Amino acid sequence: MRIAIVGGGISGLVTAYRLRQSLGASADLILIDQRDRLGGILHTTDIEGDPVDLGAEAFVGRRPEIPALMRELGIEDQLVHPAGKRPLVWSGGTAHPLPGNTLMGIPASSESLAGLVDAETIARVAAEPSRPLNWGRGADISVGALVADRFGEQVVRRSVDPLLGGVYAGTADSIGVRAALPTLAAALDAGAQSLTQAVREALPPPSTTPVFGGIRDGYRALLDALEVAADVKVETGTAATRLTRAGAGWLLDPIGEVDAVVLATPAPVTAALLRDIAPDAAEIASGIQLASSAVVAMALPAATELPDNSGILVATGEPLRAKAFTLSSRKWPHLAARDVALVRASFGRFGDDSLLAWQDAELIQAAVDDLTTVTGANIRPLSAVVQRWRGGLPQYAPGHTARIADLRSATADLAGLALAGAYLDGVGVPACAASGTAAAARIHASLA
Repeated sequence: MRIAIVGGGISGLVTAYRLRQSLGASADLILIDQRDRLGGILHTTDIEGDPVDLGAEAFVGRRPEIPALMRELGIEDQLVHPAGKRPLVWSGGTAHPLPGNTLMGIPASSESLAGLVDAETIARVAAEPSRPLNWGRGADISVGALVADRFGEQVVRRSVDPLLGGVYAGTADSIGVRAALPTLAAALDAGAQSLTQAVREALPPPSTTPVFGGIRDGYRALLDALEVAADVKVETGTAATRLTRAGAGWLLDPIGEVDAVVLATPAPVTAALLRDIAPDAAEIASGIQLASSAVVAMALPAATELPDNSGILVATGEPLRAKAFTLSSRKWPHLAARDVALVRASFGRFGDDSLLAWQDAELIQAAVDDLTTVTGANIRPLSAVVQRWRGGLPQYAPGHTARIADLRSATADLAGLALAGAYLDGVGVPACAASGTAAAARIHASLA
């Protein structure tokens, strides 16, 4: 039995691992990736002699997938949690506390926005429950359109955009309510009389479980453990160029004939590979757009006077080039123990790929200048590393959930084929891992 997994990110590696578990040692598993390494947009490098993540550096701790996976792989001792410090929002040339009691920046009350927005907006948010809400069950619009209509543009740009930008490298205008905020959509569908009420109903219940988790030695520790446990033949620097039927199986160029194939690839790559066998599915996948971004990771002298916060998010419209800073040594206790202060600067929003043309020195200087502006500190990096992510994050536009349902319907009859990846059911690491598990289960059922 020969199975090909296209895409060596977390989705593809989890797929390979789950297939090895279910099919046993006799299965011939081949994983190919056009990059020269595994991990996709998870990437750990060394800065000043210690590991630092240049892609995602945390996962939602209240989802079970990653802690469970780490336990299975015997690396549960790598699990770490943030210090619990809150981020700031840079707006109007000043740092403000990130509003509390919000759902991805959408407030449950006007009080949490005090100081961040003007008095007129505060009054508008406070009065919102008295305004009729027109929401059709099953509707989907952009988060920006909904929040601007109910609470005003300042709430969108100063509270919602900074948070959504960190997740999707987009803005509230490019992200749909139903895919990004399913609990909010459910509350609205259930008949909430106002956005304020819907947010209150959609907020998760109080919990002592940490919101986020991380990996002490970076995602490299998880990726390496998955590769070993999957016992998969890896071919990096190899791009899949065409997928066609071959009898009861598949012909994947340049791998050859296989009994089954998993496409754990970005939406445009998936679309290209589906073109010959499922043109309708390919057309659906090709409509999912991507955003590019870049990260500048800096090691600063340990004595650098940084705020005692987990990070600084930048409101839309500010005259800065960076969209956010993670004050890694403040956020993570295990990083605070190092001999340097670690900071990550994030750049890039959907619709603007210009940063990909910047030289490394330009990105580093922009990070230094903007960090100086928002902290007032003397920023002198001991070292800095630049990582560009071209097309790294899919945009969950309005109608995304319906689009994915149509995509699954259009590929349902293709026995021995499964899809996985960040464009399906969530961009976070747990969601990607879950997509890999689901893809493996589909292949196992098909072969059985």
